[in-house]
Amino acid sequence: MAQRGKQRRAFDRAALGTEGERAVAGSSAAAFHCGAVVPSTTEIVGERASRVGVGVFSAAVFVLAFVLFIGLWSMVAGLDAVGLAAVLCAVIAAAFATLAIHIAQEWERVVVLRFGAFNRVSGPGLFFTWPVVEQNTMRVDTRVRATTFGAEETLTADLVPLNVNAVLFWHVWDAKAACLEVGNFTLAVELAAQTALREAIGRAGAAEVAIRRNQLDRELKAALEEKVAPWGVTILSVEVRDILLPKELQDIMSLEAQAEQRKKARIILTEAEQDICDMMGEMGDAYAEHADALRLRAMHLLYESVRETGGTVVVPSSFSEGFGDILGDGSKLGRS
Repeated sequence: MAQRGKQRRAFDRAALGTEGERAVAGSSAAAFHCGAVVPSTTEIVGERASRVGVGVFSAAVFVLAFVLFIGLWSMVAGLDAVGLAAVLCAVIAAAFATLAIHIAQEWERVVVLRFGAFNRVSGPGLFFTWPVVEQNTMRVDTRVRATTFGAEETLTADLVPLNVNAVLFWHVWDAKAACLEVGNFTLAVELAAQTALREAIGRAGAAEVAIRRNQLDRELKAALEEKVAPWGVTILSVEVRDILLPKELQDIMSLEAQAEQRKKARIILTEAEQDICDMMGEMGDAYAEHADALRLRAMHLLYESVRETGGTVVVPSSFSEGFGDILGDGSKLGRS
């Protein structure tokens, strides 16, 4: 069983590594001309659309162009004239056709350069380029992206080191700016987010950072929008996920919170005692003015005690004489 568990864990690690490598390789192949290589730490590997259709289309164009060229050659020069030279010419023609006819998926925008200068942004769907003259410099994914970033042991305004983790949701709205204005827009967005997070933490105290998360999110979003707008990138939202305080500071804040709760409890108890005192004072004044009410209250208490216990109350003669002033002669239940 132990050997099987080790094999299972090794298989899981290999599968995760393969999936991560495919994700990074796919992103790098789409952006290698402008150097926009996506680091593995900036993208969350999940469900990704297949690019098999694009490859199949290019292969189909190549085969179709090759067959058509061979067919035209045989029609013009005859079937017997199809030889090595015809095959080489057909391969060259098919390669040029493949370089001229392209497709871009719905979420892709393709930056096309002509002799090294920007010409246009093509896609989605079918588009054409001049072979050799024009190049598909970069395929930009315009879907929403999620980038995780954080700041470790960043000092706050009151010199408390914090570890903060956040997630950034953004997308590219201008493929031209993303390709021409910055060499690696994905890495640039990640570094800008980390810098903005550290600056926001340094401007506030530890308690303010821990309590006002929504305000921190808004500050980060505003700072990043101003920074990345020239790169053709739009910041949708910034969400702080975890704020980790040092263990010593957690203990101190816990003691402070406990002391605050004790203070509130004592204040509430004092206010309750004051209200009871006021009520008792009013009751004393009422009983002082109405002796009969005091006797009725004493009789009621005596009745309640007998009713709840179900027993009999025996009042000693010496003790009953003390009730004489309150209950009168009728209160003498017996003598022992």
